[in-house]
Amino acid sequence: TDGTMGQDIEELQRLIAVGLQAGREEPVLDALTSSLRRFGVPLRRVVAASDVLHPLFGARGILWTPEGGITIEDFKRGSDDTEDWLRSPFQFMIQNDLKELRLRLDDTFETGRFPLLDRLRGKGATDYFALMTRFGPNSTLGELDGLIWSFATHAAEGFTEHHLDLIRLLQPAASLALKTVNANATGRTLMATYLGQDAGLRVVSGAIDRGATESVTAALWFSDLENFTRLADSLPQDQVIALLNDYADCIVTVIHEHRGQVLKFMGDGILAMFPFSNDGSACLSALDAAAALQPAIARLNRKRREKELPTTQVFLGLHVGEVLYGNIGSRDRLDFTVVGPAVNEVARIEQMSRSIGQNVAVSEEFTDIADGERSRLISLGRFMLKGVGRPQELFTLDPATIAEPAEPQDATADALVT
Repeated sequence: TDGTMGQDIEELQRLIAVGLQAGREEPVLDALTSSLRRFGVPLRRVVAASDVLHPLFGARGILWTPEGGITIEDFKRGSDDTEDWLRSPFQFMIQNDLKELRLRLDDTFETGRFPLLDRLRGKGATDYFALMTRFGPNSTLGELDGLIWSFATHAAEGFTEHHLDLIRLLQPAASLALKTVNANATGRTLMATYLGQDAGLRVVSGAIDRGATESVTAALWFSDLENFTRLADSLPQDQVIALLNDYADCIVTVIHEHRGQVLKFMGDGILAMFPFSNDGSACLSALDAAAALQPAIARLNRKRREKELPTTQVFLGLHVGEVLYGNIGSRDRLDFTVVGPAVNEVARIEQMSRSIGQNVAVSEEFTDIADGERSRLISLGRFMLKGVGRPQELFTLDPATIAEPAEPQDATADALVT
């Protein structure tokens, strides 16, 4: 490129090195914009956008400006039906399978076609250049099949052909670097989504040997829904799934807010644990979560009744014990979970809570360890648990100690930068 091949190679090598080391997108975009500006490309705005494989978000946009630096936005699934996106240059390129789109924002520019470009032109932009980089069919994760880039300038003469050639030269290396970062992030997201934060982190860190377990003392949580079988038999399938999702979201949110780890979904049942730490707060965290769950479920039921949707209740058992935590399964299908007598016992305690009509049942062992919280608990009496050799006293939360939590606020962005 204009007699600077050595410098070109150095910049490409630098971008690749950044991609090999970076764990986030910001260093990649910073390296690309820095390289282009060193070559004299008059940048005022750079955007990279792609689909993402995430349970909540469908796309990610990364924006660079010289005055604002780098910002990243994740966008909810379904946000691609907004007016800005449907009339954006990126959507136009996707619909028409264009590899490049160059639009001079001068007096010849057709206003009203792309609202984004109208806004950029109003702020002084003179030229806009976008490129699409497709990934191969065997190198994608979910819908992440490529990246789209855009570059804008305020220079009076716009981009020269030399500037565009420089962008074309360096952008593939930056795309490869971003793809590497995205693949890493996607792997971690998938592991955390399907295994939980702690188990997912252990797996991506290399803990995948079959039979590799460790002994962990933890407060154990087992919950399921009241009359779920009857509801599943009487409701349309889409309502059954929506009901499961609503109540699972409520329960899991409470567990995570109190530092618990969800280990497994079993139909309408949820197994979680609160690992013991040096400060001995696991039982307190589990008990606080149980207390927070009651008003959270009541709030969910109010919202569902307002929509004339069926409601249910949650039965919960709390116990404490030593469990084996790790990889269990066959040679080619493993589960990262917990096993041990305490796991069976917490399930029996939850069943007993249902039998005696109490939403929460807490074991005697749990209560002994959480002795400082005894004033929050009321004895239910002694019971024989199926498969457990001796009767044990069970407790429940004193209703007077349960307070209504504040309504959560949703601050998720809903506009896509392109």
